[in-house]
Amino acid sequence: MKGTNLGEFEEIVMLTIAALHEGAYGVAIKETIEERTKRNVSVGAMYSALNRLESKGFVDSEWGESTQERGGKRKRLFTLTIDGKKALIEAKNLRDELWGLSEQFILGNEGI
Repeated sequence: MKGTNLGEFEEIVMLTIAALHEGAYGVAIKETIEERTKRNVSVGAMYSALNRLESKGFVDSEWGESTQERGGKRKRLFTLTIDGKKALIEAKNLRDELWGLSEQFILGNEGI
């Protein structure tokens, strides 16, 4: 698949969307990434990545219903597309292949 290379942050965002299933909206994505990676994520960087992923066809979004808890505001919910899932699988396969080629060196006698 041409043009499916993902940056690290894009991959993390997509994996977080997959992990959150139907609850993948901005605040939940940001908080989950921060919790798991132990790094701060700016709202701007996150939405830039989400918009980039949507323009690549890897992510879809739709507006959820308004809720009282959000003062009548609606959540923008994100889901992975088929192409997004394929891109993640491709990225995982590449990482697995490279780990297979380098694992002995990294974890072997000269290891950590």
